[in-house]
Amino acid sequence: MIDKTDCTRDSSTNQEVDKSTIALFGEVLADIFPDRSVLGGAPYNVARHLQVFGQHPVLVTRTGNDSLREAFLAEMTRLGMDDSGVQCDQIHPTGQVIVHLDESGHRFEILPDQAYDHIHAGVVHLITMATHPSMVYFGTLAQRSLESRLALDMFLSETKSPRFLDINLRDPWYDKHIIKRSLLRANIVKLNEEELQVIAGLFRLAGSGLRDYGLHLIEMFNLDCLLVTCGANGAWMLSRDGVETRSSGKALHGGLVDTVGAGDGFAAVCILGILGNWDADVMLDRANAFAAALCGVRGAMPQNRDFYVPFFEDQTL
Repeated sequence: MIDKTDCTRDSSTNQEVDKSTIALFGEVLADIFPDRSVLGGAPYNVARHLQVFGQHPVLVTRTGNDSLREAFLAEMTRLGMDDSGVQCDQIHPTGQVIVHLDESGHRFEILPDQAYDHIHAGVVHLITMATHPSMVYFGTLAQRSLESRLALDMFLSETKSPRFLDINLRDPWYDKHIIKRSLLRANIVKLNEEELQVIAGLFRLAGSGLRDYGLHLIEMFNLDCLLVTCGANGAWMLSRDGVETRSSGKALHGGLVDTVGAGDGFAAVCILGILGNWDADVMLDRANAFAAALCGVRGAMPQNRDFYVPFFEDQTL
């Protein structure tokens, strides 16, 4: 078991976050619409935000040798991102999600056996040893295959840094085993209220409500803290000593466009807050404000850096 660190510590709320290296393990994929392709995947989205916020994210992933890889690398180059952790697979394609449009809206089909299911452990070892990250981030989707699970184990075994688990439960690509092995390897866990309900059922967590479930989950897996998002109702956090912090939902200036990627933006700001030693209430408020702003633009990632300017100007980040 690695040494634990507190999720947040007392500090000045105006303290700046020094440039840190954050290693992020997992999928890159493209949402394939009938008329266009949109680059994404939670680790990629979080890494992209962290890059714009002045950090040094290193994305550890695998793509196919195809046009989508070229598009990912071109975008990373445009943003000045480190692409040393992006492996190339000569057999399997870059991850894709087929978006089916029907009368009820969108239906997403996450394709099996993609390049990110075959992340190579040996290459991961070299990258992790070379980067010495201040924090590592991982999720659940890329663990659906044995090869990438072994690579993740290598990734986590090479560092003593805090481990941020971003739970994203996508049917049918998760089970109790994947969730359990993830929680056993994490210090800080982010998930939404619906996912907490699912996990409460799978692990028979004691209690009569979400707070009780969260406390039992922290105790069961020796977590430092739990970050729980509630959509328009904001978010809350539980520390290992039972302290609860809540942040209400933020107004959507200009109205709701879509919620795609809001959770990834929330995770990125929480990572900044943990590395910057922000107080818990400050971290949640800033993460909520950024996630709410993302709900006012189309897709997971703003296409213009000007989107981020207000969050620097008002010292929010």
